[in-house]
Amino acid sequence: MEEVIRVEDVWMLFNLSRKREERVKEYVIDMLKGQLFFDKFWALKGVGFRLEQGDSMGIVGLNGSGKSTLLKLIAGIMEPTVGRVYTKGLIAPLLELGGGFSGNMTARENVFLSGSMHGLSRRHLLDKYEEIVEFSELGPFMDVPVRNFSSGMRSRLGFALATTIHPNILILDEVLAVGDAKFRSKAMARMQGIINSGATLLFVSHSIDQVAKLCNKALWLDHGHVRMLGSAKDVCAKYKAFCAQKT
Repeated sequence: MEEVIRVEDVWMLFNLSRKREERVKEYVIDMLKGQLFFDKFWALKGVGFRLEQGDSMGIVGLNGSGKSTLLKLIAGIMEPTVGRVYTKGLIAPLLELGGGFSGNMTARENVFLSGSMHGLSRRHLLDKYEEIVEFSELGPFMDVPVRNFSSGMRSRLGFALATTIHPNILILDEVLAVGDAKFRSKAMARMQGIINSGATLLFVSHSIDQVAKLCNKALWLDHGHVRMLGSAKDVCAKYKAFCAQKT
């Protein structure tokens, strides 16, 4: 099978300010005075793996282990401090469902604005509009400003919009953590359909059962290090036992 993702010895450094700056003016003054001090934080430390077309890999680990940082690097949102990330084909990153919506605009307006910002043509959005409305089950609310939506409603709209395309790489970060059981079931079915079409999946979730169900491979991150990489069945079993010891 064709290789579509390659992560080579990736390290990611963040500089964390020791002092909380309330205003931009205070930040600039402290910077000019040489009074800005930072702590170095390596979010990822030597991470590497390869995925082929049709692979589905879950990424597990405790909060702060580097999962979301890794997804952002693969999505092209950030560049690694050290190492390289290669991807091939169209990427659909679902990192924060509904996070890019304008609260003052209606759901209908946001479909076309957000869709165009993600490179979708107006023709595509017009063709898929009814499908988006039907999947999100937000028909009566499409002309309501999104600021009045619950987080679950935003997520349903965001997921329905983002999955109208058929990407080569689908990146999901805790997208099933919100919404009701019916929405989660529909979302799982749609994701499985995208995987079955030959797409490669990267999936971050705190639900070990979801990872085991959707993925054939898994990566366990621990404080930025790769603790285990292998079959989803084996990694999930080890991680589940680890979590049980923590409680």
